[in-house]
Order: sequence, then structure tokens, then C-alpha cells
Amino acid sequence: MKILLDENLPHDLRHHLTGHDVFTVQYMGWAGTRNGALLKRAAIDAFDVVLTMDNGVAYQQNILALPVCVVVLSAPSNDIDDLLPLVPVLLLRLQSLIPKTLIVVP
Repeated sequence: MKILLDENLPHDLRHHLTGHDVFTVQYMGWAGTRNGALLKRAAIDAFDVVLTMDNGVAYQQNILALPVCVVVLSAPSNDIDDLLPLVPVLLLRLQSLIPKTLIVVP
């Protein structure tokens, strides 16, 4: 699965998403791109998932018309130590992901 890490996630998280092709927004040269435009770019570049901590995506985007799946990580902070406990649940959820949906991983 091809995954895009939003700017609000640490780069090191990609090392823990084994079995997937993981890229960062910065690596793609899309730093500063707003949510709607970022989702469209991700779809054009054949990403399956945009991984973010932005809880506002559900309110800012038309969920019924998402171009890619959006996974929102819900953690106390974007510190890698706060995110690592979510990785096993995230990896399980990715196995049964429905395209073009939004899910929250608590």
C-alpha cells in the first residue's frame, strides 16, 4: 500500500509501517499544501492512504467525495512515543481498508 504521511507526523513513523511504501509530504515536495489540494495530489500520484493527525479533515472535506482514504491518528501528541502504540492497530486497519473513506485510529 502506498501511504503519504502528512506534515504533522514525524518522519520516523514511516520506519514502523513495515510492508508499505511510505512517503512524507516533505519528500514529495508538497510542504504547505492545504488538505483538499493535498488529497487531490495524493490521488493523482496513486497514494492509497493519507495518514494525518488533523481531526478537522472530517469537517473540512466532503467525506463522500474523498479521492483517497484518510486515516486520522488520535494520540496525545505527534511525538513518536505517543504514536507507536497506535501502529499495531493502524497496520490491522490498513489490511481491511475501504478505499476513499475516512477512519480514525484511537
